[in-house]
Amino acid sequence: MKILVLNCGSSSIKYKLYDMANESVLAQGGVERIGIDGAFIKVTLPNGEKKQINAELPTHKEGVNLVFKCLLDKEFGAIKDLKEIDAVGHRIVQGGDKYNQSVIVDQSVEEGIEELCDLAPVHNAGHLKGIRAVDALMPGTPQVCVFDNAFHSTMPDYAYLYAIPYEVYEKYHVRRYGFHGTSHRYVSKRAIDMLGLDPNNSKIVTCHIGNGASCSAVVNGKVMDTSMGLTPLAGVMMGSRSGDIDPSAVTYIMDKLGKQPQEMADYLNKESGLLGISGVSSDMRDVYDASVAGNKRAQLAIKMYTYRIKKYIGSYAAAMGGVDAIIFTAGVGENQAQIRQYSLEGLEFLGVELDKEVNLGIHGKEAVISTANSKVKVAVIPTDEEIVIARDTQELVSKL
Repeated sequence: MKILVLNCGSSSIKYKLYDMANESVLAQGGVERIGIDGAFIKVTLPNGEKKQINAELPTHKEGVNLVFKCLLDKEFGAIKDLKEIDAVGHRIVQGGDKYNQSVIVDQSVEEGIEELCDLAPVHNAGHLKGIRAVDALMPGTPQVCVFDNAFHSTMPDYAYLYAIPYEVYEKYHVRRYGFHGTSHRYVSKRAIDMLGLDPNNSKIVTCHIGNGASCSAVVNGKVMDTSMGLTPLAGVMMGSRSGDIDPSAVTYIMDKLGKQPQEMADYLNKESGLLGISGVSSDMRDVYDASVAGNKRAQLAIKMYTYRIKKYIGSYAAAMGGVDAIIFTAGVGENQAQIRQYSLEGLEFLGVELDKEVNLGIHGKEAVISTANSKVKVAVIPTDEEIVIARDTQELVSKL
């Protein structure tokens, strides 16, 4: 079975085509700047080189069509006919409390995703455009939605509810949902296999640390708590997102700066975090380089960033009654050794003993970075959200 995985954002489409017989990647790439001048697709060729093709892409339909053209290209394509694609799997950021598992797409699912746009207006709208583009270009091809918050649906009510009047939850579904669920799901399961943990008796903290970042407490393979909330803004400090902030500070800033609600949301989502504190960049690589060069605000940003990760690890260890493993994943978690080290310093009382030399040599590959004597295993596990989506898609489509 050949499965195409699409991750459609507001102005982008990332894709991978899998041969599920051996889970090999036949093709991959990404479309950028949909609906914006200078749109293009960047395709990863079989030899690892990247080829960029510029194109006019006013909507996601044209973007998906360009993906199909590249897949069929005689020079670097992977298939000869679109009929070779047996199904398409989509990442959907917000499934609310409507969807706690992956589903086959039908009209009711499309309508459900649209109803949830208020909770994730940029993300869900982009996902829906991708689904409908496939509807138009490949009618009859089965599609599957894999929801980013579904893995977190096992959280108990005392963990996901906010301490606000209960009727607000009942009427408007305001609660903690959490995100990056597909990634937390992949790395927590991989950790059990990799570290030889008991799947029925394990306590793991997973740290998905990228430009967006979240931590999760996973007990016996099920999420007990996670740092993101109703939206991806809550939790640890991120590239351009503030993370946790006193709600009264938000209204105070709005009043002082004269911002409307959406302007304030953009301020916290796009102008805060590493970018807001350092004044350098939202990219950890740039901020870290600036800190090494002596930039005081960049140094402060990194201290704040790693301190908050440490606090979440400690609080989740307390909530779970212990911790067996701490896992780092995503762009920063997989590649920034010093950020991992700073995030773990001071956790020795939990039984964490980092092998600093091994840690420094790990970039983007699977490895245990704790010492042999460490009571808590610490590992780097590169995430693979796309293969999770492909596997769910295969499982559901095989039942049709």
